[in-house]
Amino acid sequence: MKAPSTQFALWHGIARDTIPWFPTVNHDKCIGCELCFVTCGRGVYDIHDHKAWPERQYDCMVGCTTCANICPAQAITFPDKQIVQKVEREHKILAIVRKEAAAKHAKLDAEKARAQAEDLAAATVSKVSFHLAGEFGEKRFLVKLEALIKDRPFDIVNLKLEVPTLKGALEKTPSHMSFEVTSTDQQDITEFLNEVRTLVRDNQLVLINETRV
Repeated sequence: MKAPSTQFALWHGIARDTIPWFPTVNHDKCIGCELCFVTCGRGVYDIHDHKAWPERQYDCMVGCTTCANICPAQAITFPDKQIVQKVEREHKILAIVRKEAAAKHAKLDAEKARAQAEDLAAATVSKVSFHLAGEFGEKRFLVKLEALIKDRPFDIVNLKLEVPTLKGALEKTPSHMSFEVTSTDQQDITEFLNEVRTLVRDNQLVLINETRV
């Protein structure tokens, strides 16, 4: 009989190979359907000459009888479940399980909190790119934009002003401006964006596109 695989070497802190719980196959009854081979999540079974062999018996989950329950030929048997109950009593398994359950709850709670934090971060709008067109000089748009962010946790970055020609600018030919609105403390800027849009609209500028960065 093979020793248990490393990942199954312990059962709630108890050496697995000290617990006599494993399947036995009656090969006179076995029809080689391979249900046990396919169903066992621990890879206990191999198939040789169209018969099931529990090659890794100690990898079997203590108390599990799934393979016996689904065997159409009733070729698989297990020891009396009192063996498991005896081990539970002798090793005070319930006390161990309570500690393991508490650790599992803490892990699940931490994973849930992390997932919620990631969802919140994904939903938080902290930087948005604007592309505008219009006449910016006479309207003093940059001055107004600067006033909008003064003493507030917002900033304007990567600002670019594209003027077709100097003469065109003097003649108030529409120019293009792009910039990014960002939070200086990584907070959501959704409400502030409404103020930026209002400023653009009030200055008769054209909002070509707005993109979350």
